[in-house]
Amino acid sequence: MLEADPPGDELPGEGARVAAIYALVAHQLDAFYEHGQWLSQAQGATLCSEWLARSKKRLPLAERKQLAALGDQVAAQIRDSLSREAGLYAAHELMESLDPRHVSELGASVMDECLRVFKQAGGAA
Repeated sequence: MLEADPPGDELPGEGARVAAIYALVAHQLDAFYEHGQWLSQAQGATLCSEWLARSKKRLPLAERKQLAALGDQVAAQIRDSLSREAGLYAAHELMESLDPRHVSELGASVMDECLRVFKQAGGAA
C-alpha cells in the first residue's frame, strides 16, 4: 500500500534517507539493550515516519519498510559483534548522536555503514 504525499511535503533526499536508517539503528539497539526487545519492521516504519515528520518530509509505507529493513540489518550486525556492555555503550552513544551537536566517532562509523548498505540496496530503498 502506497501513501499519497500531501501537497507541500517534500520527499527526502539520499542524506535524509541514510539519516533515517541511522536513527532506526540507534532506536533498534536502544530497545534491544535497554528493554530486551527487537523492534518489528512495522515499528521501524512507524519510527521512520515520525523521524521524517520532524523535517516535514514523508515517504510511502513501502519505502519506510525498506529503510527499516536496512536499519535492522545494520543494527543486527552491530548487535552480533558486541558484548552486552559494549552494546549498552554503543546504543547510548548512538542515541546521543541523534542530536546533530553531538560529535561521535562511533556515530560517524555507523553512518558510513548506513550509507554503504543504502547504496548497496540500490541507492533508493
